[in-house]
Amino acid sequence: MAGRRGSPGTIRRFAGLIAGGLAALLAVLGIATAGTAGAAAPTAPAAPRDAVDAVDAVAAMQPGWNLGNSLDATGEDETSWGNPRITEELLDNVRAQGFNSIRIPVTWGQHQGPAPEHAIDAAYLERVQEVVGWALEDGFYVMLNVHHDSWQWIANMPADRTGVLARYEALWTQLAAAFRDASPKLMFESVNEPQFTGGSGDAENAELLHELNTSFHGIVRDSGGGNAARLLVLPTLHTSADQARLDELVTTFDALDDPNLIATVHYYGYWPFSVNVAGGTHFDETARADLTEAFDRVHTTLVARGIPVVLGEYGLLGFDRHTGTIQQGEKLKFFEFLGHYARTKNITTMLWDNGQHFQRTGFEWNDPELFGQIESSWTTRSGTASSDLVFSARSEAVTDKTLTLHTNGTTFTGLRHGDTELTPGTDYVVEGDRLTLTADLLTRLSGSREYGTNAVLSAHFSQGVPWRINLITYDPPALDAATGTTSSFAIPTDFRGDQLATMEATYDDGTNAGPHDWTSFKEFDRAFAPDYAAGATTLTPEFFAEVDDGSRVTLTFHYWSGTTATYHITRTGTTVTGTPA
Repeated sequence: MAGRRGSPGTIRRFAGLIAGGLAALLAVLGIATAGTAGAAAPTAPAAPRDAVDAVDAVAAMQPGWNLGNSLDATGEDETSWGNPRITEELLDNVRAQGFNSIRIPVTWGQHQGPAPEHAIDAAYLERVQEVVGWALEDGFYVMLNVHHDSWQWIANMPADRTGVLARYEALWTQLAAAFRDASPKLMFESVNEPQFTGGSGDAENAELLHELNTSFHGIVRDSGGGNAARLLVLPTLHTSADQARLDELVTTFDALDDPNLIATVHYYGYWPFSVNVAGGTHFDETARADLTEAFDRVHTTLVARGIPVVLGEYGLLGFDRHTGTIQQGEKLKFFEFLGHYARTKNITTMLWDNGQHFQRTGFEWNDPELFGQIESSWTTRSGTASSDLVFSARSEAVTDKTLTLHTNGTTFTGLRHGDTELTPGTDYVVEGDRLTLTADLLTRLSGSREYGTNAVLSAHFSQGVPWRINLITYDPPALDAATGTTSSFAIPTDFRGDQLATMEATYDDGTNAGPHDWTSFKEFDRAFAPDYAAGATTLTPEFFAEVDDGSRVTLTFHYWSGTTATYHITRTGTTVTGTPA
């Protein structure tokens, strides 16, 4: 992952493999076709399963964590993407959080010499060995891989098949030798998120990945020592859970016929929800179905056939910027459900963390509530609700407010304000799945009714973590006129206790304005962002880069209270003016 993702493509089914399928089939059988000369034939395992059982190991790896944006950074060293140097203390503290496995992404390309040796810089290899050694000493299962090389130079394989394959084989030959006698808890992952540019399509891409995975397998197995039976991790194309990609990987597993292999995919959620675009503000039924269908496919195609699966990365793509891109309660519901559903499908999960979650020097979680929900999901379910926000307008009389409880197989046991147990029938009423907070309770806890959160409640259930409920006083936000430029424009905004959910942008003729012109709803943070401390709503240069010069755009801001506000902006060259509607 590491901050370089675009929007996922649409799901492509197995029928897409028909074109060019003969070449892929012949490659699987080890028969060279035009352009495939020199492809390595599948290598049978050199030793029986005598070190670590793959299925048992993957179960024992749960849960896992990624040491992202460090050794995988593409700069000169592991600090070039802003994270501090890895320490033994960091790994000790990660282990203490309850993680049993660690994925160590490594980008090797900038530390390799020229052809034909493609020698790895000795100091860099020693550093990787040091970090791997610390992790093994801590008792982690360790997954070591070839990371951003996938798009830096491996992606060029369609145009330079011989050269890329030679470099890839040289890399894994050196890595296999360096770690030949390491603990069997160390496993190798052939390549991260494999992708190819300039090829003829899915059939060729499948053939190329099969060639890489097969070559990797043969090199490691033939290097002997602990590598003869070491667990090896093979990805799907793009580490996608699309059915066609899973079927392609099964073909490779069948050809290799090795019990010490593990499959891996990644999952970052239903894309509109994952980045907050196209109105995807909620973890709704569409977002939930995307997750369940992906994990069902993985289970049916791989796990049920005895092929263990590691979800090598998971999270939300909006986290590339910061974890506030997705509203807190909706975010928590996503992680609660993902952990639960992966567990029911026997899929081991490895949280992607590029430094935004667990502090690399402070050793604390930046969002303890988020980690609490993730940690709970490893073993049980937690109750949630339709929202974690309850709004009462200051300009109106306080009235009862109702939320829908999602018990998720638990039982609602009570409502608290801090350590005080609230009284059912007086402070709140539960009827079926509906929790009603009484006007008396809201009035008592809202005090002088200052804008913002006046009190925090917690709904408790028979298991899992409590669900936080913020009691908020608000009035409709007020937006003022503004003048700026396409590189710097902010709308003065008195949020008055409310919170921004999303923004629409349309031209006067009703067509969509700005980036992602297939939807009126723009991407949170990419096109716009609230600045609550400064009292402003910012429109980004990226937004204006796709706004027609000389045009007027109507912006509709949607807030979590349900309030909307309309605003007009006009771009003239690089000058932008704005006025409330």
